[in-house]
Amino acid sequence: MPDAFVTRRSTADLHDLVDVALPTTEWVSIDQHRIDLFADATDDHQWIHVDPERAAAGPYGKPIAHGYLSLSLIGPLFARVLRVEDASMVVNYGLDKVRFPAPLPEGSRVRLSSTLVSAAAVDGGVQIVVRATLEVEGGTKPVCVADAVYRYFD
Repeated sequence: MPDAFVTRRSTADLHDLVDVALPTTEWVSIDQHRIDLFADATDDHQWIHVDPERAAAGPYGKPIAHGYLSLSLIGPLFARVLRVEDASMVVNYGLDKVRFPAPLPEGSRVRLSSTLVSAAAVDGGVQIVVRATLEVEGGTKPVCVADAVYRYFD
């Protein structure tokens, strides 16, 4: 994993990033193997995800990734974007809003663009809300848009 594009010294410095568009990550490939592993991990083997032959005759002409697979990429991709040097721990605190505006076809590549929506002091650190947008290469709509909530602890 490459170094974070944006580095801050302390959790208090996160307030300076509110309303700032952060750098976009590099592209990540979504192949059938990744989709199948996700299906196995979540016990969701719906044909639209894991049966390439049947999916070829379906509405998208090929398998598509699970929406929650798209969502699960936000955390590790965001970790490539922002690093806080003096944070003792970062916790995925939850989500405020999630949408899947477009499917993520097998064989596609995705990347994350993100903006800090808010930063607020919490006991022991700072809570941020990140508007995370997962874009598919060549697509006109994002495959996932979520307000992800993280807590960075001193």
